[in-house]
Amino acid sequence: MSLFKTILNIVPRPILIKLSYWVRPIIALFLRGKNYTDPIDGKSFRKFLPYGYETQRPNVLSPSTLSLERHRLLWLYLKNETDFFTASKKVLHFAPEQAFYKRFRKMKNLDYTTTDLESPLADVKADICNLPFEDNSYDIIFCNHVLEHIPDDTKAMQELYRVLKKGGVGIFQIPQDINRETTFEDDSITDKKERAKIFGQYDHVRIYGKDYFEKLRSIGFKVKEVDYTSKLSEEEITKYCLTKGEILPVCHK
Repeated sequence: MSLFKTILNIVPRPILIKLSYWVRPIIALFLRGKNYTDPIDGKSFRKFLPYGYETQRPNVLSPSTLSLERHRLLWLYLKNETDFFTASKKVLHFAPEQAFYKRFRKMKNLDYTTTDLESPLADVKADICNLPFEDNSYDIIFCNHVLEHIPDDTKAMQELYRVLKKGGVGIFQIPQDINRETTFEDDSITDKKERAKIFGQYDHVRIYGKDYFEKLRSIGFKVKEVDYTSKLSEEEITKYCLTKGEILPVCHK
């Protein structure tokens, strides 16, 4: 097991977040180059870092923003296809990613609130299945790579729908195996190592299949399955280290 993989599996995420502020600038300086670019901050590197709790993916973690493929894809989509960076929006962000947190916080057009049970970046400590927010409160909700951790994801989706304004937009990315027709979950698997092997990470409770989009629709969302990489050139996909064909679940109320 590599040192990086060992750290991911042993050190709690809140501590990793705090440590990253000290380590990140040193790594970014060491890896600077021209091969790959992080579109979030525009900085380029000779390579990105590997990432993964069980199976590590090479060349995917940006040394500067700590963004992964999904973060860079979402950034490009928001920048090029929406008015997120210019229009006044009330935003709720679950488990805020470091790649976005400070940038979104500084945007004067956003009324920006973060929430999570454990993250040190959360403004409001809250259970996603029992949110302390009023109905129809937010124009935009980001809830990325959260639902796979939640035992009752149906209740969580219902809460997301409840607090989203009519006409609002939610983006709810999840790890998904599009070769699976149906989502797989098994509560009897309790060993952390076994869970990591089966679900990809020790604290995941399911692997979503193609039926994820239909489940969101059953809650009431109007779901667009957006393959934004289809609008990008092969050169851009390589330059930004994206996963070709990754789907953005863009949910409207």
